[in-house]
Amino acid sequence: MPYQSNPPTDKERELYAEKDKFVYRLKKLNRFEVRLGRLQKIGKEFRQKGVDVLLSVDLVRMSWGHQIDKAVLVTGDSDFVPPIKAARDAGIVIILYYSGKQPMYVHDQLLENCDERYEITHQLIDSVKIP
Repeated sequence: MPYQSNPPTDKERELYAEKDKFVYRLKKLNRFEVRLGRLQKIGKEFRQKGVDVLLSVDLVRMSWGHQIDKAVLVTGDSDFVPPIKAARDAGIVIILYYSGKQPMYVHDQLLENCDERYEITHQLIDSVKIP
């Protein structure tokens, strides 16, 4: 969730409320899981930490527990290669959606270790929008 100082500014409250509504709607989607990490200040920047670990644990646990037969990942991060390999060892089909543009460029090892790969384009986004 977005950073909020103590006390939060009006803009921070507004950004937090918008993100909260978005996450609330995501949680209501069928067969959809939301994992929120923590916000960490590194220098002057804020970075979300821990999400990749949470998702990796879920992927491996659910794969080996035979709770899923397919996993869809939206990432470009090579940190997901080891859990992807573990899931595929369990017989899971891995589908990757990625951006071919900077700064979200996909890592080659991800492409090599997934069963299906789809670049995220404007056309793709338009075709899956929820009204």
